Formats: sequence, structure tokens, C-alpha cells
Amino acid sequence: MFSKAFFSLVVLAASVTAAVPPVTRRATCSNGKTTANDACCVWFDVLDDIQANLFHGGECGEEAHEALRLTFHDALAFSPALTAAGQFGGGGADGSIIAHSDVELAYSANDGLDDIVEDERGFAVQHNVSFGDFIQFAGAVGAANCNGGPQVPFLAGRSNSSQAAPDGLISLPSDSADTILARFADAGFSAVELVWLLVSHTIGNQNTVDPSIPGAPFDSTPSDFDAQFFVETMLNGTLTPGDALHDGEVLSPYPGEFRLQSDFALARHSATACEWQTMIADRANMLQKFEQTMRKMSLLGFDESTLTDCSDVIPTPSGTVADPFLPAGVAMSDIEAACSSTPFPTLSAVTGMFLSSAVR
Repeated sequence: MFSKAFFSLVVLAASVTAAVPPVTRRATCSNGKTTANDACCVWFDVLDDIQANLFHGGECGEEAHEALRLTFHDALAFSPALTAAGQFGGGGADGSIIAHSDVELAYSANDGLDDIVEDERGFAVQHNVSFGDFIQFAGAVGAANCNGGPQVPFLAGRSNSSQAAPDGLISLPSDSADTILARFADAGFSAVELVWLLVSHTIGNQNTVDPSIPGAPFDSTPSDFDAQFFVETMLNGTLTPGDALHDGEVLSPYPGEFRLQSDFALARHSATACEWQTMIADRANMLQKFEQTMRKMSLLGFDESTLTDCSDVIPTPSGTVADPFLPAGVAMSDIEAACSSTPFPTLSAVTGMFLSSAVR
């Protein structure tokens, strides 16, 4: 017969055993790096290659900006409404913009993506990974290269089976706010999720809306993943940065800075203005929401259960960014606050004269 003392020891031992968390066995790749799944090992090789040969040693430069843009132009060509109407509504994040570049790059919304499409095609073919996977991977790595950047989740396993997405599914900068909101709603995104996705514009620039000033950024800190984009889109526009105002462009608030008509409209729309302002008030929340919605976008057209989470291959971002500020030469009176329910955050102004965004 067991004694009470022995029974107590057995219970204690069982409790201790139950309290010990299970050991997660990680896969060791041929290069010595470890990952949660051996199917992810190939992506370490891809990472080393593109950091050296696409992103020029891990820079947050033009290629990083364009790689992030390409994730949107591939994935968001997706319309459940067209599918419900019996038409092909696009395959989502399936790599069709590379596979069918002869068709999709002729769409006006994809103007200027030719170089990054051809660059990424070569890397994907060389490493024998799908175009859909490569687009999402390169976008996540490029964003992580930026100062204070996000760590965007990456799931792999898409096939190279696709067909050309229909035209008209990627929003234009000349579209109205209501048109853009409707397009994103069709793709499955709410108004606030649209704002979260537009965090990408904090490192964005333009090349083709106004060809006279290629590379003109959307805020004064184009290499920092900060909240300045959300501040500076709220400033009163006073300047024409290029040779004239072009279709999809409105007056800029700052020398060397470009403002899309669509950003101006969404910053002031009743469905998005308050969330726009929230991005200024809490940068940690801004990054978390961006990572969350980028993951959702990368899954358009795919069943998550069929993909493998390789997020641990994405580099850990580094660097710090300044708190939101008013650029030199402007004041709080230049802010065109549009959220009626919450006061606009009070910001400190940088002292000095106007400094062109292009040289900050």
C-alpha cells in the first residue's frame, strides 16, 4: 500500500513535469543557421544573395522601396466581387505580375515597376523559388533594412501557377478616397486597415507621376520607418515640387517632397482621418498594425494552412527614429486636422530653415 508521503511525491513530480514547457526542435540548415522548419533553409541563401546584390549591402534605397511597392501591386490585384460575378478576379499574392509581366506591366497602375520585376525574376529563377514567394520575401527584407523598420511576417509555399490579373484592381493616385476605400473593401480590408497598409508610404517615393522629379519622397525622412508621412500629409500644401502639377498630384507642403492626391484625400476622409492621426500618436502601434495587415495581404488568394511560416529568416530591424515632429519652417497652424473626435497631437518643431526632403 502506497504511503501518503509517496503519493504526495508522485503528485509533485507530475506537477513539475507538466510545468516544463516542451522543447521545440529547430532545423539546422547547411550553412549552420537554424529555423523553425527545414523548408525555410533555402531562404537564408536567398537572403544573403539579395542583401548583397539587390539591396546593395542591406540598404534602404530605391530597390527596397520598389520591392515593398511590388508586394502591393501583386497581392491587391484580387477581387472577390469579380469572382462572384463569374469572372476571374485575380489570384492575389501569386506572383502573376512577374509571371505575366507582358500583360500586367502594361496597366497604368503598374507604371515604373519594370526594373524591379525583372530584377526579382532573376533571383527567383536562380534560387528555384516561386515568384509569389519571392515578391513577399523581398518586400519584407527591404522594409527591415530601413531604419527602425518593421519585421513583416513571411510565409512560403506558393506555387508558380497563375494567370494574368485583370486590369483596374490597383488603385491610382488620381482615384477618389471613396473609390479607393471601395476597392480595398472588395479585397477584404476595412478603412482602418487601409490606413495601416499606407504606413508603407513612410519610405515611399514617386518616379512616374511627375517624371521631372524622379525619386521625390512622400515625407522628409524617406529612409526612416517613422510617422512623419502621417504628419506631413496633414500640412497645408503650398508648393509645386516639379515642373507642374500632374494627374494624381496635389500641392506639396515642403521643398523636394511629393504629395499624392490619394494620400491627401484619405488623410482628410471621415472614414480614415482619425486612424490616420492615431498613427502619429503611437509609433509602436503603427508598426504592429502594419505587420498585421501586411501578413493578411500576403495571404490573399491562399489558404494559410498550406504555407510554411519562415518569418524567422527575415532580419531583425535595427536603428531608432525620432518622435514625430514639425519640419523646419512650419507650425501647428499649418496642420489641417480632420479628426473631429480627437485633438491633433501637439508636435515639436525643428528649428532652422526649410531643408529639401531629397537631401535629409
